[in-house]
Order: sequence, then C-alpha cells, then structure tokens
Amino acid sequence: MSPAEDIRDVRGRLRDAREDLLRRRNVVATGVGYKVAGDTPTDHLSIVCSVTRKMPEAQLASRDLVPREIAGVPTDVVETGEFRALGPPADTPAAQSDPLDTRRRRHRPAPGGVSVGHRDITAGTIGCIVRRGGERYILSNNHVLADSNRARIGDPVLQPGPYDGGRIEDDRIADLAAFVQMRMMEETSTCFAANGVATLLNMAAILVGSQARVRTMTARATDNLVDAAIAGPVPPDLAIEEILEIGVPSGIAFADLGMKVRKSGRTTGLTHDEVLQVDVTANVRYGDTGARFTDQVMTGPMSQGGDSGSVVLDEQGRVVGLLFGGSDKRTLVNRIEHVFAALDVTL
Repeated sequence: MSPAEDIRDVRGRLRDAREDLLRRRNVVATGVGYKVAGDTPTDHLSIVCSVTRKMPEAQLASRDLVPREIAGVPTDVVETGEFRALGPPADTPAAQSDPLDTRRRRHRPAPGGVSVGHRDITAGTIGCIVRRGGERYILSNNHVLADSNRARIGDPVLQPGPYDGGRIEDDRIADLAAFVQMRMMEETSTCFAANGVATLLNMAAILVGSQARVRTMTARATDNLVDAAIAGPVPPDLAIEEILEIGVPSGIAFADLGMKVRKSGRTTGLTHDEVLQVDVTANVRYGDTGARFTDQVMTGPMSQGGDSGSVVLDEQGRVVGLLFGGSDKRTLVNRIEHVFAALDVTL
C-alpha cells in the first residue's frame, strides 16, 4: 500500500471515531500524525489525540481512556494544553518595549507580519495582501479584523493595533470589508421561555442583594473551517505584498504532513516549524465561549498571542495556511484553500 493510500485509510478511521474520541476527558483535538515513541517521531501513521493534560490511566474512567488502536490504526496521546484563539498578546505594549521592535509600530505602507487590529480588540497580525474583484485587501483573522463576529462592515482597522498604541484618528489603515461568520459552541439564547426564567431569577437576586446573575446560552457543536476576514486599505497603497523577513509570496500550496513551514508574526517574528498533524478537529477557546474547527493543520509551537492572522508558508514561499490559534505547545492553522474559498479571494 502506498503512503497516500495509507493516510487515506487513517483519515477514514479517524472520521468514524472522531466524535467518540472528542467526548473523552481532556481530549481537545484529534488528527492524523506520526506516532511518537518517547521523544522520537516514528514513520508510523497514527490517530493523535491532543489532551489538556496527560493523566495516569488509573486516574481515568474506562470511558475516558483513549484505546491503543482504532480499527488496526495505532493511536497517540499528546499533551498540548487548552487551545485558544491567539488574541491578546502576552507581552508589553510597544510604547514600553524595545524601540527597535518595529513589528508593533506604525508602518506606511504596511507589510505582512506587523501589528493590526479592529478598533475594539488588542492586536493581531497582517497576514498578506489578497485580491477580490480586482481590489486589494488585507487578510487576517475574524477575531483580529472583525472582533469575533461582533464588528460591522466598514468598521475601522488600525495599524498598529490598539494594544500597540493605534488610534482611530491617526492610525486607521483600512475598513473591514468581509468576514466569515464563526459558529460558536455557546451563543446567547433566543428562547423566550428561558430568557423569561433568567429575568425572574435575576430580579430575585437583586431583591436579596446578590451580585450573581443568570445568563441563558444555547449549546451548539457546529464545525468551522476558518477564522478569517479581509479589510480594504484606504487608500489601496497603504499596504504592500511583502511580508517582513520573507518577501512576496510566490503562490499557494497544500499543507502536507511533515512539511517545513514558517511564519512572520507581530509577537514572535519569523519562526520555523513543521506540520505535525493534518485532518485536525479542535475545540478552541474564544473568551468565555469556544468554537470547533475541522480539517485544520497543526504545527509545533511557532506562535504566541498577537501572532494571529499570520500566513504560514512553505520553504518555497508558497502560502499554505492562516494561523489563528494554539497553545504553548502547538499552533493551529486554517488551510489556505478553505480561507480563499470562503472569502472568494486570490493571492
């Protein structure tokens, strides 16, 4: 059996087992990757379960144990921590940091790899320039340019982002043009009966002097493919095709297992890693709620908060994905073909 046939077979087994695996304690993602023995990767394909914390089998109920194999395919369990959208930076604002740190400062024209953000967020990263209908747009994440679904078309986008000192009066570089609506696992409920009960409970809490409040939510498990948005530079020449320390992308490519990749981001600059998993389904934290993403790519730890929106490229300079989330140990990437299809854009 060829490697291509091997991975198709493993993908099929994962597809059948995915929902069952994600119901197990601590499991936050599943994917296809090479099994690791100790700290050494092998050449054996496996179904990989990412967990917030590895626990001894004796401390887990039998229903929460990941089986050693599924339909003849070996499994692997990797401790990654919780996945989150890489929004709020973990560093100090540019005004208090090294003056040579140009990625967090104002650029005109602005290249990819520098600070950007909707007026109501902290800061993320300009990915690259894309085109739609002959017009040029800045590509980044929904949670960077559209404030995780909360923004309106035409809202101001600042460079640098607000966290790095960007102000509407001086630093408006673009207007939000389009974003892919993300479907969250929990959304504010529209149920009349539930909201009525919550109102009564909150009134009772006020009467007894309690600070506690009830909020009604609707639980969902709808899958997403991308966290993506575009903004139109005003005027168009305020942003350029070049990405800091990488140059102009040479095209797009399909992200394969084992591929060497790199990105240029606002917080960690130019970093290199490789594709560790494909066919990833992951639960990702967005503030006080979360979203599930399918058909994602996972790399090693090549990003931190504020790097969201960076494009990920292969060694030939071709764009393979859009970075949007991760943990201290792994990075999550939307496939670029899904991003371009959802936004109807080209490189």
